[in-house]
Amino acid sequence: MDRILTRLKRRKTTRDPLQETSRPLTPPQEHTNTGTGPSENPPIPSFPDGVKVLQDCPDANVDICFVHGLTGDRESTWTADGQSASWPETLLPPKLEKTRILTYGYDAYIVRKGVASSNRLIDHATNLLNDLTTDRVNAPSRPIIFVAHSLGGLVCKQAILLSRNHPETHLRDIFNCTIGIIFMGTPHRGAWMADWAKIPASALGLVKSINKSLLEILQTNDQALELIQVSFWSMIRERQKANQPPEVTCFFEELPLPGVGKVVSKESATLEGYNPITIRANHRDMVKFASAEESGFKRLLGELVRWVSQVGKEN
Repeated sequence: MDRILTRLKRRKTTRDPLQETSRPLTPPQEHTNTGTGPSENPPIPSFPDGVKVLQDCPDANVDICFVHGLTGDRESTWTADGQSASWPETLLPPKLEKTRILTYGYDAYIVRKGVASSNRLIDHATNLLNDLTTDRVNAPSRPIIFVAHSLGGLVCKQAILLSRNHPETHLRDIFNCTIGIIFMGTPHRGAWMADWAKIPASALGLVKSINKSLLEILQTNDQALELIQVSFWSMIRERQKANQPPEVTCFFEELPLPGVGKVVSKESATLEGYNPITIRANHRDMVKFASAEESGFKRLLGELVRWVSQVGKEN
């Protein structure tokens, strides 16, 4: 009996290392707890999602919408190191005055209480379609150009396909008004999902990801994504034969990511028959311009100016 009591006391006072490591992990909170009691959970930090207008213009001819990938948000993805604001907000407005410049954010990777966003690709795409339609309610027929980085290009593709076949007429305006899409390091083909899953989350900036696969939030598979690719490019070819927009330009990364290599190969990021343009940077930095003199910025600006000027001629 004495032995049993001694064992029970030890269990109460000795920490079990397995129990310690099996407790659910939670990321550090970005905001302090404003509650009155110590037992209250700290508030969940907000994520910058939805549409943010970087440049408004009442008589704009075009909307330009930036869509980030899994590894960033609507502002930091497009902000170079050492800069206080993104280049779509600081460098583009002087070059494209009669445009509205928008950036779109979706909760693609933030871990809240140890659980990543459960939204699937189609959920992110549906939100993009609805949020953009709401933002453009006063000018639903205004032409729109998308600039999408990395897997944000897949969200963009899916949103356009949803718009094209949507039963509600007002949600079809996004498809009808899209005149151009710039894909930056978007994996259009190949076994990219398997390749991405092998990349350490920290290398891509997912420092808040805890015990989660990099692509788990997509909740889909290669076959479903391949169907999106086939449907999208079939639609593009169909529109081209009819001499209708959108136009497409693909940018690809020229440099490897340290310790990882090239995240999206040239073969996957470009498409035969479409203009392939290189940016001398790695996958993460290819969308971070600090100066209007950078060659990557000039190349991207050239495409935007060309498309915007075509709208001006039509009007």
